[in-house]
Amino acid sequence: MRKIIILLFLSVSVYCSSQNKEILYNFTPQPQSLLTNPGADVKYKWFFGVPLLSGISANVGSTGIDAYSLFANDGVDFSEKVRNLVASTSRKDYITTNQQLELFMAGFKVGGEDSKSYVSFGMYQELDSFIYVPTDLAILSLYGNNDYIGKSFNLGDLSVKADLSTVFHIGYNKQINDKLVLGIRGKIYSSIFNATSTHNSGYFVTKQGANLIYDQTIRSNLELNTSGAAKYLDENYDGDLGSDIADDVTKKAFLGGNLGLGVDLGLTYYPEKNIQITASLVDIGYVSHSKEVVDYTFKGYYNFKGVLTEFNSDGTIDNAYQDFKDAIPLDTVYHKYTTQRPLKFYSSFQYSFEEERQTECNCATDEDSWYRSAIGAQLFAMTTPRDPMLALTAYYRRRILEGLQMKATYTIDSYSYSNIGLGLTTKIGVFNFYVLADNLLAYKDLSKSNALAFQIGFNVISGGSRK
Repeated sequence: MRKIIILLFLSVSVYCSSQNKEILYNFTPQPQSLLTNPGADVKYKWFFGVPLLSGISANVGSTGIDAYSLFANDGVDFSEKVRNLVASTSRKDYITTNQQLELFMAGFKVGGEDSKSYVSFGMYQELDSFIYVPTDLAILSLYGNNDYIGKSFNLGDLSVKADLSTVFHIGYNKQINDKLVLGIRGKIYSSIFNATSTHNSGYFVTKQGANLIYDQTIRSNLELNTSGAAKYLDENYDGDLGSDIADDVTKKAFLGGNLGLGVDLGLTYYPEKNIQITASLVDIGYVSHSKEVVDYTFKGYYNFKGVLTEFNSDGTIDNAYQDFKDAIPLDTVYHKYTTQRPLKFYSSFQYSFEEERQTECNCATDEDSWYRSAIGAQLFAMTTPRDPMLALTAYYRRRILEGLQMKATYTIDSYSYSNIGLGLTTKIGVFNFYVLADNLLAYKDLSKSNALAFQIGFNVISGGSRK
């Protein structure tokens, strides 16, 4: 039972969101925009984030599922709500979660005051999950196979990824000329816990023959890979679960976990002074899992012919169950495996207008001129175990006051067609505070929302950022 609870924690509690940060992307008054595009057009003299407070973000999302459908006080029995929910979903629906906590981040110009080069570095903790709704398995669990004679239940519906890790990163950003900015960011991943089960296949089918004879067949090729939790899955473990997990997280967070490497690439290009094109690839990387690895396999083939109440030639349920376990055993194996990071692609087109020129140097913006307003469009794509996740965003940016800017977004994605977001950033002297929130219309009743996202943070910044 403890194994089941821990695995559920890894697979569900840890891993359940789109990682699209459409408000932060290309919102260059924020240094954190460099994490979505290392080639962002920024020119702070230097900055550093307030440790543990410079970047706090959380995204949760689901397609086809919302809390209201399950927990509304509407007089409908909960089991009936579960059945209705299963009936309304498909294997293409998913539940996602992403949470990030920036432990520290800083950056500065290199090569003198007039340098066009910039270095940034830091560390953040990330919790990430993605679960496809196992529709066929849910139907089989709720209703059994009696009413589904001839239906082949797809065991490959089971697909889940979960990871808790820390990321150390260092980036280099350079303005090549007046039109082009390029950037690159190297990363070291330290995975604390991981659970992956994405390459499953198999089926269960019951067919009816003559004289109430049924042919039941199971072909199973299921595997769950885990790392970082081996001692907690040991039946002989008798330690303090909470205390040991806290100690493990601390140790593995600082390069003591399963390690991997990654890189981000990005650019900003100006075909005209007021027209901007950006693009970035984030998390081109992998993690090699070799420490505390435990894999569970459920593989084999089982076939039985008979009436539904007889499971083998002896006609006893116990013997049938033993036959089944012998044919498709639950095995524990130990071998290393590799996971790919979810690869994210961002791009944008922006048109700026309402140009305003300064008559003297303004150290808050460090620009000869800037545009008060801009409109644009962004495209986001992310790899998942099956089909890519896509989102399209239209936005409006405006410099409201010299130290106050906003970005309003409208996003169409698999979660919603009515996702309106707003980001505000203010800079008073060298102190910067920002807040970004998504799906604002959903806040009137969060239980009916399919997705929510927010990010807040504090920084100390010298100099400004280009528009």
